Amino acid sequence: MRVHITDVRSGDRLTEDIFNSFGLHVLSKGATLNERELSRLYQHQVDFVEIEPRAGMNASPEPALYNPLLRPLYHDAVAGAEQLFERALTEGKIYEEDIKESFQPLVDNIKVERDVVSLLLMLNSQDDYTYQHSVQVGMLSYYIARWIGWSEEDTVRAGKAGFLHDVGKCKISEAILNKPDRLTNEEFSEVKNHAKYGYDILKTSIDDAGIALAALQHHERMDGSGYPLGLTKDNIHPLARIVAVADVYSAMISSRVYSDKRDLLIVLKELHELSFSALDPDITHTFIRHMVPNFIGKKVELISGEFGTIVMTNTSDYFRPLIQLDDSEIFIDLSSQRTYDIKHIFM
Repeated sequence: MRVHITDVRSGDRLTEDIFNSFGLHVLSKGATLNERELSRLYQHQVDFVEIEPRAGMNASPEPALYNPLLRPLYHDAVAGAEQLFERALTEGKIYEEDIKESFQPLVDNIKVERDVVSLLLMLNSQDDYTYQHSVQVGMLSYYIARWIGWSEEDTVRAGKAGFLHDVGKCKISEAILNKPDRLTNEEFSEVKNHAKYGYDILKTSIDDAGIALAALQHHERMDGSGYPLGLTKDNIHPLARIVAVADVYSAMISSRVYSDKRDLLIVLKELHELSFSALDPDITHTFIRHMVPNFIGKKVELISGEFGTIVMTNTSDYFRPLIQLDDSEIFIDLSSQRTYDIKHIFM
């Protein structure tokens, strides 16, 4: 059973010896994969391993690239988010059954998806930005919580917090939210109020103070530069720190009326830079470490004008992978050949 390293679970057993790209033996057949072994695989840039079939699973051919249910479930979740926002505006609260009906079916079907980057791009469009953003942040928060080792219950809770983080925007004028030009100081001050609006809605709607705090604090920053309270580090709720990373990433990759999508590797670079000041470094680096392998196999254009394919990522320099040039046996290791760089990744 061949799995990507990001899909390995604690306790999986290897069915073959593992060697790195230089032929160095990394792990032996029969080894049980736990934290130490996974760390060793990352260090040696091993991307795929063969493991024993898990209980209840057969070593069958790999499934289609995406679950065909994902697209309709995603759009159902987006429509559900819109209905939640409308109900929050008219009634001042939302209901657990509406949340479960809107978001849970999508969560149940994204658990086995591995290429998160392509998944988000496949589902993303320019329509209904606010509601799509809520769904994407819910998805990403779910993945991040799973990647940092949270229990399934807490992972689902993180996804729920991400899905609801912007519900306070129901009280912000659409003219402001969709304004194509730069916001005035007064307009931006009003937009910032959505964090408090969301907290007020959620604390009276659901019996989970952490999810309400995630809405209140998802714009707080580790260095105190955020809002509404200017909190720092451990004063920010763990759910809010997860949602903050998901929120920033989703906003960066999305098409909005006032922002073009940026190249995804550049987005991750910017996120990496923010991890040294604004965003939780452990959460951000875990997120990047799990996202970068998704770029393997993607076509790239280099600043030299040459085209190629990412064939291996570099765990010591996330953003400078090994590239094989098109129609040749030439490999360029961007980590050592610093005159080369990626101009664009084709997803």
